Amino acid sequence: MFGYRVPAPDEAMLISGGRRGLGGAPFRVVTGHGKFVLPIFRKVRFLTLSMCEAEVTETCVTKQGISLHVRAVIAFKVGNDHESIINAGQRFLSDQEQMSVLTGRIFAGHLRAIIGSMTVEEIVTERQKLAAEVLDTSKTEMAKIGLIVDSLQIQSIDDGDTGYIDAMSAPHKAAIQRQAQIAQAQATQAAVEAEQEAARKQAEYARQTAIVKAEYSAEVDRAQAQAAQAGPLAQAHAQQEVLAAQTELAQRQAKLRQQQLVAEVVKPAEAEAERVRILAAAEAQRMKIQAEAAASYDRVALDRMLIDQLPQIVKEAAGGLSGANVNVLNGADGLGEIAAGLVSQGLTILDSVRQGLGQDKDGQGTRGDVNSLLQLHSGKERKSDDGPVDVD
Repeated sequence: MFGYRVPAPDEAMLISGGRRGLGGAPFRVVTGHGKFVLPIFRKVRFLTLSMCEAEVTETCVTKQGISLHVRAVIAFKVGNDHESIINAGQRFLSDQEQMSVLTGRIFAGHLRAIIGSMTVEEIVTERQKLAAEVLDTSKTEMAKIGLIVDSLQIQSIDDGDTGYIDAMSAPHKAAIQRQAQIAQAQATQAAVEAEQEAARKQAEYARQTAIVKAEYSAEVDRAQAQAAQAGPLAQAHAQQEVLAAQTELAQRQAKLRQQQLVAEVVKPAEAEAERVRILAAAEAQRMKIQAEAAASYDRVALDRMLIDQLPQIVKEAAGGLSGANVNVLNGADGLGEIAAGLVSQGLTILDSVRQGLGQDKDGQGTRGDVNSLLQLHSGKERKSDDGPVDVD
């Protein structure tokens, strides 16, 4: 729209003419928004709020009197508040490049002052401390002109041809060189040890490979030898199995022949012997029975004969008393006793004969013994004829 002006984001719009700005400033400050400006009656100018840079290269003398060439870079800008914009606008609005020139000069003076109170060792080793002190001493002065410093960097410090910094750094260089040499030696030693370890591992690997190859070769040779011996061994095993089978067959045949001999010879012989033994035992039993039967028959016959002959025996005994002088004292009772004695004598003879028969187990000579006994008793009775017999 005609007459409507808008500042850029990094600019401040300064409107002069008309009423005054804040604090009695000769212009009004507009940032961040647009403003309707009457043409001809109002004048508009723009002040940059972007970052600016100033470079300082200065020869400074230290506390020790040693000249140092110092190079520094300052980053600064116009403050965002209205007071800073008004201060900067009043000083640099017509020539804004003068902000860098003035800032460099201000920092050069403060840099010389701060370095003059420090030693070379402090400046070299404590650059951050140097920058902080320079910023702190220049802050108030920069604020008066509406500028603020964002950073100060000491880029280089050089003593020229004096060689002080080099001499100061010599011990450190020697130490560093020594440490570098030590590190190099350690690295070399580590490299040698690594090479030795690698060589040892290679030798170990070669040894293990040789062992594996030897074992593999030995295994191959052993397998080939076993394969070469497999045929003869198999033939020998087959022959051994054949011999074992033949031996087993011969043993079975011998056992079968033994069984056949037992069945054909021993068993029939044993059966025949058993038959003969049984026949002999039967024959002996038969003969025993016959003998017992014969003996029993002879006893029965003898008893019958003795019984049949008993009257004759008594008669013969009584006949032996004939013609004897016998005195009978008790009359009829005495005669009865004599008769009873004769009968008792006959029975005694009969018992004697029976006992004799019992002692003769074979039954031989029974009749002869009986006749002998009869003759014995007859003789005794005959002898009694020589004298009288008294009968009580």
